[in-house]
Amino acid sequence: MAGNSFGNIFKLSTFGESHGPALGGVIDGCPSGLKIDLSAIELEMDRRKPGQSTIVTQRKEQDIVTFYSGIFEGKTTGTPIGFLIHNTDQKSKDYSHIKDSYRPSHADYVYDKKYGHRDYRGGGRSSARETACRVVAGAIAKQILSDVKITAFVSSVGEIKIDKHYSELDFSEIEKNPVRCADPNTAASMEKFIKEIRKEGDTIGGVVSCVIENTPVGLGEPVFDKLHADLGKAMLSINAVKGFEFGSGFQGTRLKGSQHNDSFNADGKTKTNNSGGIQGGISNGMDIYFNVAFKPVATIMKAQQTIDSNNNVVEMKGKGRHDPCVVPRAVPIVEAMAALVLVDFYLINRTIKL
Repeated sequence: MAGNSFGNIFKLSTFGESHGPALGGVIDGCPSGLKIDLSAIELEMDRRKPGQSTIVTQRKEQDIVTFYSGIFEGKTTGTPIGFLIHNTDQKSKDYSHIKDSYRPSHADYVYDKKYGHRDYRGGGRSSARETACRVVAGAIAKQILSDVKITAFVSSVGEIKIDKHYSELDFSEIEKNPVRCADPNTAASMEKFIKEIRKEGDTIGGVVSCVIENTPVGLGEPVFDKLHADLGKAMLSINAVKGFEFGSGFQGTRLKGSQHNDSFNADGKTKTNNSGGIQGGISNGMDIYFNVAFKPVATIMKAQQTIDSNNNVVEMKGKGRHDPCVVPRAVPIVEAMAALVLVDFYLINRTIKL
């Protein structure tokens, strides 16, 4: 299986399965001498881990990270950073009923056809549990980008959405509710709705929005390595993501050029920011903002028609512990992937200047 690494200079390679002994990763290209705040990494892991509230999967994983290389006396050495996250609450029996059948809208069918063999326990390598490794790497990337502020939040769940510009929101509200929505009233409606969906045995999708402040001018490498192109790839690599838009996005198609253009002020800043902080594939110093669309979780507690490995039509119903809505736990993952993209371009810029 190829495609288990992300990045060019700051590169993350991950391994492990949802119900295997452990997940892990190797971070290559991290500069030496960086003082690592382990508590900050732990905080990011706590934001992503399962079982943190009543509206997410009740799988209980502490998601404690153990580092085996690349960090000595609290600082990075410049050598590969190797780490493990042990799985402690696997319930493989919850998946025995799908051993020979394919869950609708999961990766089961394509994995079987491509590789001829699959780990059916929770999806194995295709499980979103793999993203725990990304959060570890993203937490370290954030420490390199200490002047850059990356903030993600849930902006919609189903038809319920925040009807405010991000500049009107109080980001300190995000971690005060289990949905991780920046608007308290909207958060309460979202939480109630997700609980109703769970009682129905169903799931619902949503949107995570992200704002990156204090980005330096000049990150991004045209023509094929544009900053927004790499951000798009990063977000679309996250499980369950179905869409990505930055700046004015699809709404911008409804405007005339005279309405959409970002006129400059004398200080180099722009009067508006329809460009979303990126022009010509390069950061312009304005806020970078984008939306990431997540589909409803594919595992539902309702009967569905599917096929088995012999192409027989069978009926399947989900079992075990699953998220009725993935977006609350996706917030730190979106931030982590954004940090990995930015730190890579930051280090590329530093290399060019040297």
